[in-house]
Amino acid sequence: MSSDPWGRVDETGTVYVRTADGEKVVGSWQAGSPEEALAYFERKYEGLVVEIGLLERRVKTTDLSAKDAQTAIDHLRGQVDEHHAVGDLDALSKRLDALVATVESRREERRAEKAKQTDEAKHAKEALVVEAEELAQSEQWRAAGERLRALVDIWKGLPRLDRKSDDELWHRFSHARSAFSKRRKAHFASLDAQREEARKTKEKLAAEAESLSGSTDWAATAARYRDLMAEWKAAGRAQREVEDGLWNRFRGAQDVFFAARSAVFAERDAEQAENLKLKEELAARPRSWCR
Repeated sequence: MSSDPWGRVDETGTVYVRTADGEKVVGSWQAGSPEEALAYFERKYEGLVVEIGLLERRVKTTDLSAKDAQTAIDHLRGQVDEHHAVGDLDALSKRLDALVATVESRREERRAEKAKQTDEAKHAKEALVVEAEELAQSEQWRAAGERLRALVDIWKGLPRLDRKSDDELWHRFSHARSAFSKRRKAHFASLDAQREEARKTKEKLAAEAESLSGSTDWAATAARYRDLMAEWKAAGRAQREVEDGLWNRFRGAQDVFFAARSAVFAERDAEQAENLKLKEELAARPRSWCR
């Protein structure tokens, strides 16, 4: 019979390992000496020591998931509990117990971190919703529209919450964006209608101005042009692509009229000046008195 501090081989070739609960059968050895039997099963023990050491390092230094770590621990514990090795199996069991505690601690840390991240994501999404709802009432159409698009990108970068919370917040967020889009669309539709109405009005004003450009009823026509200018200003702006053309027609017609009036008045003023000059010359001649 052969033995060492952790195991022995009896006369029949049966190999035993010593544990806190007493001796346990490791296996049977018939192929060689008892010393060789013990050496074989001691090597199996050393292999378990190496595997447990590697797992300890993985748990402490990598992002091995708790689930995968526990699976590896269970696999090694099964080998230890099967008693197919000679060595301090109780020490290995304690190391595995310590690993379980470490994994559970890591699991709790990750749960806490995930809960924290979820809470932060919820507050972030709630803030996005509040901002979107405020922007939905804005009339800064370009700036608000750009900001809402930026908020969508921010939303996409945040973690998902539980389905109920995420759906409720997204519904509010989406509703705010839709409300803004509807208001913006209605605003620009109204502007388009106003500009079209302004175009029609200015078309008529330009046409009337052109029809008056040849008038010689100087006072009445000048007064009408002043009224037309007031109506032009009150009409608002037409579409950008037609506004300048209409103004050129309107202003051009007035220029024709006022240029003609200025020419007539200038001619009249010249005649009056000439007549005045003749009168002054006549008045300046010496008078001859009849005796």
